[in-house]
Amino acid sequence: MSAGDAAWRPALLLAGGGREGVVAGFDEAGGLGVVSAPGIAELSFHCTAIADGTRTIGVGERVVFEIVAAHRGQLEAASILKLG
Repeated sequence: MSAGDAAWRPALLLAGGGREGVVAGFDEAGGLGVVSAPGIAELSFHCTAIADGTRTIGVGERVVFEIVAAHRGQLEAASILKLG
């Protein structure tokens, strides 16, 4: 995939019901993070949910993500894409 191909992915995710939010916290050692978005509770995620494969993301980073069912009936963020 070229760099130009990645530009349409956040728009496609939003069109499919994705949400825009901000990374509220990320523990690089444990690979666990939290995203927040207007109108929803904070959602946790594992570094494997970062769509570009980097396994790390900065606190305060604007992102687009999906909400999926997790273990024990909870919800979590998935398919996390950085904006800009």
